[in-house]
Amino acid sequence: MTVKPIPTASAHRPGTAAGIACGAGAALFWAAGFVAARHGIAIGFSPADIAFHRFVWAGLAFLPLVAREAGLGGVGWARAVALTLCGGPPLALLSSAGFLFVPLAHGGVIQPSCAALGGLVLATLVLKEKLPAQRAAGALVIVAGLAVIGADALATIGTHGLIGDLSFVTAGLMFAAFATLLRLWRITPTRAVAVTSVVSLVDIAIQWLAFGFERMIALGLTENLVQLAVQGIFAGAAGNYLFTRSVVLLGSGRAAVFPSLVPGFTLLIGFLALGEVPSLAQLAGFAIVLLGFRLTQKN
Repeated sequence: MTVKPIPTASAHRPGTAAGIACGAGAALFWAAGFVAARHGIAIGFSPADIAFHRFVWAGLAFLPLVAREAGLGGVGWARAVALTLCGGPPLALLSSAGFLFVPLAHGGVIQPSCAALGGLVLATLVLKEKLPAQRAAGALVIVAGLAVIGADALATIGTHGLIGDLSFVTAGLMFAAFATLLRLWRITPTRAVAVTSVVSLVDIAIQWLAFGFERMIALGLTENLVQLAVQGIFAGAAGNYLFTRSVVLLGSGRAAVFPSLVPGFTLLIGFLALGEVPSLAQLAGFAIVLLGFRLTQKN
């Protein structure tokens, strides 16, 4: 009788390494999306324009693939609509709208941190994954860092600055729900990205009837191509695909913390590309959030 070797920790390392690489890559792409959105809002794009670029082009690319299978690639209309409401244009609209009120550092820190917090909570309550004490402590530390950033908005921008922060909080929690649904329904990464993008094609009619395309056209080809590439390809389809791959490889609870890497990437890219220098309070909040992220990585 042949005795099969007992799997060791090293046997799982390739999958773990790939999951970490996918999560980090998604964080980098999302950070670029925040910077591009901040730039777009600053030069005159509306939040609806940013959301349009984020999903419509990917939807057109995926449409032939999804159309070949019945029931939206086997996902079904009800689940596809639920995923799109949580992780589609509504999320992008809120994420971009926050930059009408607060600077880049707020969006780059608050939204991914709330996605991480919401992901940990939903993984525990909905998916019944274990929540180690150290990971729970890390979540509390992240909350403390967010409180520092919120206090900075209140002190330097005023009460209307909290509107922008709450916009990012809501967007982060929506993304946490999106990631949890993927895990709960066992939807593969490629299918999730394709179906969500295709359902988001309804945004063409919404944009045409409610907002129009005049402003986008007036801003010129180059600026629209920047948003198309960064939002539609990297932050949109590629970022979501990499993240959902990390969910599959690592589990929802562990993958949920990768959005907390986005703040550092966002601050760095924002400084290099836009010259935005975060305040001391924003840096302090980010440092606290980063400490919380490190704690959530521990089992």
